[in-house]
Amino acid sequence: MNKPAEQSEAIKIRPSKRQIPPFFTREYRTVNQVKGPLIFANHIPEAAYNEIVEIIDPEGRKRLGRILEVDRDVCMIQVFIGTEGLDLETTRVRLTGDVARLGVSLSMLGRIFDGMGHPIDGGPPVLPEKMLDINGLPINPTVRIEPREFIQTGISAIDGLNSLARGQKLPIFSGSGLPGNELAAQIASQARVIRVSEAESEPFAVVFAAIGITHRVTAYFIEQFRQSGALERTVVFLNHADDPTIERLLTPRAALTVAEYLAFTHGRHVLVIMTDMTSVVKDKYDKLIAEGLTPTRRWGQPEDIAKAIGAIAEGRLDFSTGQVINVDGGFHLRQL
Repeated sequence: MNKPAEQSEAIKIRPSKRQIPPFFTREYRTVNQVKGPLIFANHIPEAAYNEIVEIIDPEGRKRLGRILEVDRDVCMIQVFIGTEGLDLETTRVRLTGDVARLGVSLSMLGRIFDGMGHPIDGGPPVLPEKMLDINGLPINPTVRIEPREFIQTGISAIDGLNSLARGQKLPIFSGSGLPGNELAAQIASQARVIRVSEAESEPFAVVFAAIGITHRVTAYFIEQFRQSGALERTVVFLNHADDPTIERLLTPRAALTVAEYLAFTHGRHVLVIMTDMTSVVKDKYDKLIAEGLTPTRRWGQPEDIAKAIGAIAEGRLDFSTGQVINVDGGFHLRQL
């Protein structure tokens, strides 16, 4: 995580150290297919998995993308802000030689950012102390400290029946009409660490990431944080429902990058709260299903499972003894 600092306030890219910078920039006009948020290009040497690329559209405007897969001569690139306006003849692809990085600083506490790390609270740009890879670094599980320090959320049902300790994850499932947002805001405002020994004390911070929420819900969260005074110790990332879908995939990574920086560099107790986690999955697979991920081109429903269970219970599949019944809309079928 110890990378050189760079003047940037959001998820950006910088030249790679793996090779000497060339005296000229190579651009490739080998895009041969545009499919949803993806473009496919041929014959791009030195392309690397997860590398950030610049896509120049016919009007000369730049868009950022990420390489998802390299298979021989074909390179699949995910465009962050959509592929509208791109054509096959004049669209250019430029390699950057680096992955997506986020500029982090202790001054991010008390600030509000969008899902890509740009300040949206009217304050000045953040001067980063480090530029960190948002994909994170692997952690050695053998040196993980046993969770012992209790995190008090202020919610009696959690603290008493399903208590949360430092180093643990606590999923909270909420349905339509239930106060899931109110619960998340309350935990962010009230949470604090109860140490086994009070001889030592570490400052506490919260990283709050809202994914795919409406502007009305955004206003509610900000108002609650300001009224409770919790905003001063909180880094807030807000991704709205009308923002690009690809941004939602980066928002959790950006939040965790800041959390690791506050914890490992500044010794803070950090509580990460993400809501709504399922919005990332749903938006991602809505597109994939519509593009033919499953032959049925729709989400599975509870009644689909019920029909399969009913058929087994009634003995209508007695000649399928020992078989696995896939109820996945044909997802397991091999595609040509």
